[in-house]
Amino acid sequence: MSEQPTAPYLDAVAGYGFRGSGRFHVPGHKGGPGADPGLRRAIGEQALALDIPQDIHGVDLGPAPTPYERAEQLAAQAYGARRSWFLTNGATQGNHALCLALAPLGAIVVAQRNSHASVVDGLVLSGGVPAFVAPEYDPELGMAHGVTAQSLAASLAAAPGARAAFIVSPTYYGMAADVQACAAVAHEAGVPLVVDQSWGPHFGFHEALPPSALGLGADAVLTSTHKLAGSLTQSAMLHLGTSDRIDEGAVARAVRIVRSTSPSSLLLASLDAARRQLAVHGEQLLHETLQGIGQAREKLRSVEGVALIDEAFAGRPGVAAHDPLRIVLDVRESGCTGVEIADALRERYDVHVELATAATIVFVVGIAERPETLLRVAGDVEEVVGLLRRPGVATSPIRQPEGTPELAVAPRDAFLGLTEVVSVDDAVGRISSESIAGYPPGIPAVLPGERVSAEIVTYLRESVACGLRLHGASDQAFGSMHVLIET
Repeated sequence: MSEQPTAPYLDAVAGYGFRGSGRFHVPGHKGGPGADPGLRRAIGEQALALDIPQDIHGVDLGPAPTPYERAEQLAAQAYGARRSWFLTNGATQGNHALCLALAPLGAIVVAQRNSHASVVDGLVLSGGVPAFVAPEYDPELGMAHGVTAQSLAASLAAAPGARAAFIVSPTYYGMAADVQACAAVAHEAGVPLVVDQSWGPHFGFHEALPPSALGLGADAVLTSTHKLAGSLTQSAMLHLGTSDRIDEGAVARAVRIVRSTSPSSLLLASLDAARRQLAVHGEQLLHETLQGIGQAREKLRSVEGVALIDEAFAGRPGVAAHDPLRIVLDVRESGCTGVEIADALRERYDVHVELATAATIVFVVGIAERPETLLRVAGDVEEVVGLLRRPGVATSPIRQPEGTPELAVAPRDAFLGLTEVVSVDDAVGRISSESIAGYPPGIPAVLPGERVSAEIVTYLRESVACGLRLHGASDQAFGSMHVLIET
């Protein structure tokens, strides 16, 4: 009999939180009485009652398997994993742990160039050295896709002795890579494949969605459960595949190192509940949501100046499939930038999008979105574009510099070494101590340890002038940079 309809950790936390136990332990609010009245009113007495620490008997202490251990076991079963860990610092925590486990001091790993910043941060922590593989890039849309198996194979061949390969699938835009082919290439080279599936925690729970990377041969997969699958913000999961290419004990030790000794029971309970909902009701919830998305897409197709970026992109380099829970609009023919349209949606209709670029807008849809909400936002787009459209004018993205900067020193050495702050003009030719990526497309323009070029400075200046943000930059106005003092 399946235990997926149960939520053992959630139930255990609720049982302790609501039975009136004497709480002579942390936290100091004691389930609510010690909390500020404004906080009590804002989040409710029940949430405070469930905010309990680790090491409570009957929750995460006691005969094995404890309710917490059973919750992680059920997550592993639901995702088809050998072992799953609940994370309370997002997929960031998982990337840090995997870098510590797979990329020790001086070890080389092949990593997708537009991997999440936490991968580079993880290498700073571990001392590993990246050899980058470039994603496929659409210059007309300013959009990065996945890596191809051919590119991954070439990068692995150029990095003999690499310990692992890290790729991203799906992307911010919902584009899934050919994970099966990438896994085959990595395994042929004798290394495990790690897939950052943060944007696909729902993959594998409906036939209309791309399959989970675990089922396609990945050896470790990260899922940001909070992004689309219903858990609380900052909660995620790390799953190990069924192969023995990754040492489970090494990952477990690394997870402990980067985990707080006071993890939030609310985040952990939300992961247990989200897993249950996905496993038991996910298929039906996704079915209803996909119907609503279909209706919204039909309306959006009729909006002059707007085109849909969807499953038609499958088959392009770096794109094996598309996640329908991402509604991505190409707004170039409207004569407006995506940023302009997103600003108008927010100001006129209080609609907030996930991402707006010079050429695109991305709407992230949850697993249980109401059809009427989706249809309404399609109407809001129609109204805004009708008001702002500039016939005969076409917008285009800022072009990122071609090639990869020179990696002069390891990221750890550049980040932890002696640095100074200089103007961006004076940074040209120096070694960067920070990671800076223009969002979008999210491909790092420069990373710690890489040499700054004049082309990089120009590109990032243009990004700021266009209203895009610089992820990781210490100076968001991009007037200065931290660079390594070379001895």
